[in-house]
Amino acid sequence: MENRAQKYHRERMAELLREEIETIIEGELADPRIGLANVTELLLANDGRSARVMIAVEGSEEDAAETREGLLAAVGYIRHELNERLHLRRCPELHFQIDKSHAYEARVDELLGRTTKKRSSAKPSDAKPNAEKSGT
Repeated sequence: MENRAQKYHRERMAELLREEIETIIEGELADPRIGLANVTELLLANDGRSARVMIAVEGSEEDAAETREGLLAAVGYIRHELNERLHLRRCPELHFQIDKSHAYEARVDELLGRTTKKRSSAKPSDAKPNAEKSGT
């Protein structure tokens, strides 16, 4: 079982790394392949030696692939900057992945909207023929 303090430290470190990587990507990388990208999540390994960086990229699949290539080319610079800024003993290896959860979320919302629209248009109108009442 993992120590609570170690878990808390790893979560803080992951958030700090995420913020710094996002700052570096947004303002310091001049690679034309890197488009409008945001770091959505950083998953730090238990031993702290590697991290999976989830990137959301605006644009098409081709733009996302080019951005990932640009980030992979700049991984040495990013690690060096992280080491300089955070004074780490060992900077984790960075593995960039495209985060497609936002696209999936938008697609699910679209499908739910269609389903709701179909259900509302399929409801019978309120003008139902009234059954005649038998009066005595």
